[in-house]
Parts: sequence; C-alpha cells; structure tokens
Amino acid sequence: MTGKSIYQFTVQCLNGEERKLIDYKDKVLLIVNIASECSFTPQLKDLEVLRNNFEREDFRILAFPSNDFGGQEPLDGQEIITFCEINYDTHFEVFRKIRTRGEYADPLYKFLGNKKQNGHVGAAPRWNFHKYLVDRDGAVVDFFYPFTKPNSSRIKKKIVKLLNSKAL
Repeated sequence: MTGKSIYQFTVQCLNGEERKLIDYKDKVLLIVNIASECSFTPQLKDLEVLRNNFEREDFRILAFPSNDFGGQEPLDGQEIITFCEINYDTHFEVFRKIRTRGEYADPLYKFLGNKKQNGHVGAAPRWNFHKYLVDRDGAVVDFFYPFTKPNSSRIKKKIVKLLNSKAL
C-alpha cells in the first residue's frame, strides 16, 4: 500500500489487541472521534442508524474515543463500550481512547487530518464527532464537521457513491 492509505496503520482495540487497518481493505469506512459527555454524544444513535442502513454492504464505522475536547471523555476501556451499548444500542467498533489532535495525536489521526500525508483532506478535528470518510482503497476522501449528523443525506450519498465504485 502507498503512504496515502490508512492501511499502513495499526490501532488498539479496547481489549488491548492490535488491529491492522489493512483488515478493512475493500471496505468503505467512516472514522469518528467520540466522547460520552459531549453535546454531540446523541450522534452515537445516528451512527448506529447509519450502520444499520448499510449493514449488508461493505461499510464499517470505526469509533475512537478521545478526551481532547473539554475533557468530555472521562471513561476508559470497557466503560466506554458499555456506555455506548446501554445508552445508544451501538454495535459498531469502538477502539481504545486516543489523542486526535496536536503534537501527541495518534499517528492515524495525524494522517487523517494532514493533507500532505493523506493527499486529499487537510482538516484536523476541531471537536468531538469529527468524521472522516475513507474509500475502499484506504484513501481519505472527505471529512465532515461535528455538526453534520452521521445519517444526513450528504454523508449517505457519499457512502453510496463509494460503495458503488469498485476498489482499484
């Protein structure tokens, strides 16, 4: 894979295991930084609706909890997934809490928000629930600010377009 793909990265699952993002090859991804005490937290339900809309498709949501914005993610580990499941009945993948911006940002998020690295998008998260859309080849193709709801027609149309295009 080229340096313009997320497939070069490995992330940590909540149970401590590592997951290579190349495992998502040929899938369309929505990568989002989440927090349990944010005014945008109800978007967890919207993310689940979106996941359900494309349940039979090659689409996945990857959620990364972050405490970078206003200390709005005080939970850790299994507490985060329990919160998401009990309060919003979520079934998408939630990974270990990370930093999403600044000098200490996780390498994946440095890549996602830096156009020089990813070749297309130059927008680091400004708050929780910043979303990145990744195509079947692992390329970052778009981003959405937190106020854009996950099940908005804008996001759904772009997902459908990517799902209908074949991987190179």
